[in-house]
Amino acid sequence: MTRVALLWHMHQPFYQDLASGEHILPWVRLHAIKDYWGMAALLREFPSVRVTFNLVPSLLVQLESFAREEARDRHLELGLKPADKLTEEERAFCVDQFFHAHRPRMIDPYPRYAELLARRDSNGAGLRPRSPAAQFSVDDIRDLQVWHKLVWIDQYYFERDDRVRALVSKGRRFTEEDKATLRAVELELLRKVVPEYRDASARGQIEISTSPFYHPILPLLCDTDVYLRTHPTSRMPRERFRRPGDAAEQLSRAVTLHQRLFGRRPDGLWPSEGSVSDEMVALVVAAGFRWMATDEEILAKTLRREFSRDGYGQVDQPELLYRPYRVGQEGRQVVCGFRDHVVSDLIGFSYASWPAESAAEDFVQRLTDAGRHYTLRTSGGEATIFVILDGENAWEHFEDQGRPFLRALYRRLGAHPELKTVTMGEACTAAKDPLPSIFPGSWINADFYIWIGHPDDHRAWSQLGDARRALDAASGVSEEAMSQAWEEMLIAEGSDWFWWYGDDHSSDHDRTFDELFRRHVINIYRALAKPVPEELLVSNITTQAPPADVYRPTGFIRPVIDGELTNYFEWVGSGGVEVPSVGDAMHEVTERTASITLIEFGFDLENLYIKVAGSKAVSELLSDDLDLSLNFLAPSGVRVSVSGHGGTPQVRMIERAADGKAVPRNCPDIQAATGRVLELRLPFRCLGAVTHATVSFIVAVNRNGTEIEHHPRHRPIEFEVPDAQFPLRNWTA
Repeated sequence: MTRVALLWHMHQPFYQDLASGEHILPWVRLHAIKDYWGMAALLREFPSVRVTFNLVPSLLVQLESFAREEARDRHLELGLKPADKLTEEERAFCVDQFFHAHRPRMIDPYPRYAELLARRDSNGAGLRPRSPAAQFSVDDIRDLQVWHKLVWIDQYYFERDDRVRALVSKGRRFTEEDKATLRAVELELLRKVVPEYRDASARGQIEISTSPFYHPILPLLCDTDVYLRTHPTSRMPRERFRRPGDAAEQLSRAVTLHQRLFGRRPDGLWPSEGSVSDEMVALVVAAGFRWMATDEEILAKTLRREFSRDGYGQVDQPELLYRPYRVGQEGRQVVCGFRDHVVSDLIGFSYASWPAESAAEDFVQRLTDAGRHYTLRTSGGEATIFVILDGENAWEHFEDQGRPFLRALYRRLGAHPELKTVTMGEACTAAKDPLPSIFPGSWINADFYIWIGHPDDHRAWSQLGDARRALDAASGVSEEAMSQAWEEMLIAEGSDWFWWYGDDHSSDHDRTFDELFRRHVINIYRALAKPVPEELLVSNITTQAPPADVYRPTGFIRPVIDGELTNYFEWVGSGGVEVPSVGDAMHEVTERTASITLIEFGFDLENLYIKVAGSKAVSELLSDDLDLSLNFLAPSGVRVSVSGHGGTPQVRMIERAADGKAVPRNCPDIQAATGRVLELRLPFRCLGAVTHATVSFIVAVNRNGTEIEHHPRHRPIEFEVPDAQFPLRNWTA
């Protein structure tokens, strides 16, 4: 009888910014109410089916926080806020962000939700989010608040829960009471997830495995030079990153959390992205794991063979693929299963468009044929087929969240005379064949290109290496601060930040992931009370054009530095920054954010001029604990800060010395004034910037030395120190 080891991998990145406490994106919460509980609960209908769920620790700790109502994200808070109390900017955020769902399956089937999307798109072409939001009434916004969450509710509740069925039937003109009802359902589902898995494990129907805590690529943590095995001529980060101790810590923390939540140590590990190497195998064995898994291409390269397939996808050498192996040196081995990626990928990438019964029948027939082929090739042997795939992201593309397909699949697997479902642990018990060494790579192309192959990846790994050395060198830091910095380091080592760098993957949230990665690295320096490298203040992304939020000066200016809007013409010819009035997903949910609303900049031959306006008069905005600063990337390490309440600002210029310490730079000719706005005159000679030299800077708001916002968000203001011909070159009629 053919054994089928099916593993569903459940993973989300760590979205929380520890400094602000905010969860930047809502996917843990939304997938929890749509997939996490339902995937395990569905198995109660099929008691003879046995599967494995891999639950990543970074997902579980966030899930716990949402279930306890301790976590917060902007989508959640604005979705719950009374619709008639939303500000104009908050309404615009809802209209911009509350349609992140698969349109054919999750928007179009619901007339009211589809109507709201059509209204936004028909009025919003080329406009800022605030513009289409003006077309939405309070009732429209309230309906949007309901529908953006309602379509994510588990299909079981859609079919059988009276509260959810009533909301779907109502469709429109929802009330605040309806929102409260939906919130109760949401919390109910969030609180049922972990107990459902615990119960399924206790009755022996599932095995629960784990991954490294924050989902890092373990081989790269052990040694980034492992990438050169497959790309020997590749450019690399500034320095080699080699931290096997960090990799061991990620494994140790995963085991500890698993024990706390599920009452026992995990036997199995799904290495993040199926990424393996000989060095990480030793760590996996030392951490006490009995089995792990990766992709068939890793096995092929390890055996120095190439698996070919016929027109139906059947592998030519099933006797090599459909069995577990013992990987590692004698006495220090872990059992490894290798996924059939063709069969596994059919669920994730093909079957969504098929009728459920047809897809399940095709899948089961492929397993049956593969088992028969194995038996024929081995003179009566029994195959073990490993099917491993994402257990959450595919279902929004399926009819009714994939439940018809899963029911059809489980029904066939549970009753099939030639197939037997087993957990990964059961599948790995009979492993005999040794693999003393394993080819280093992941389940994607059997290499690590996605996470270290692009210049944007190199920049991020270099920043990670610099921060890790700063952590090593820290002294005189409190135990609490060291613990905070260490936690941020482990988070920044996660794979997901690097997944979205480069030219191989992209989403609507690339810049959010980039900014969150840099926040985590920045927080390491802040915890250690060390200067933050300027390169961390701008985007690592080079594969997309940055938002066009800076316009350049067109002529010389010479404004009066008095902190007031003296006359319209004094800033004519300046450049500026379009500061967005609508927060994106990185917006911190706090009433303490002191927003910059306008930045203008310009120059004459000798001076740089800056004007900054805020959400209120700058003279009132500044205080003993809040200042504005110009942080220069070129010339590097220079900062000019303006502080002081009232109309008498205090200006301080500092630069970073070779040892990294901040030292004062004396420049008495800097002139600043605060009133309705901040106006600043900064001589180029104070910067050491000569004609045609590049000047690059951002404007930041800092509270007690910690940045709380900066602009431009993704790229600095940059220009060349002008010569006398600048106005002529930029003159237009």
